[in-house]
Amino acid sequence: MLRTVMLVGAGGFIGSVMRYLLHYYVEKGLASTFPWGTLIANVVGSFIIGMVFALAEKGNLMNAEWRIFLAVGICGGFTTFSSFAYNNFTMIKEQALGSLLLNVGASLFFGILAVYLGIILIRVIF
Repeated sequence: MLRTVMLVGAGGFIGSVMRYLLHYYVEKGLASTFPWGTLIANVVGSFIIGMVFALAEKGNLMNAEWRIFLAVGICGGFTTFSSFAYNNFTMIKEQALGSLLLNVGASLFFGILAVYLGIILIRVIF
């Protein structure tokens, strides 16, 4: 159990740092209030988790520890649902309905599409 907790924690650290750097560099030069960094993190994280679970389905390509490290740790630290929820709450409060609908719709559509594409990519490669 301690080993699993350490794998999740190490992966979460890596994912969180990756998310911070992505957010910093994507939104650094933008004058927009739209949460592009959060959207990109959610879509990329969804793509990666799709690849991880597709690799895990292959049986001999990834053991359970790697799956936990990558999916729960790194992807869990990298994707930003709490930030997503807060950004949406802020848009509701500011009555920015267009931005709210774009963010929710794009995050859901492209997140699900990214999972699917990650799975397809791994199935094509292996």
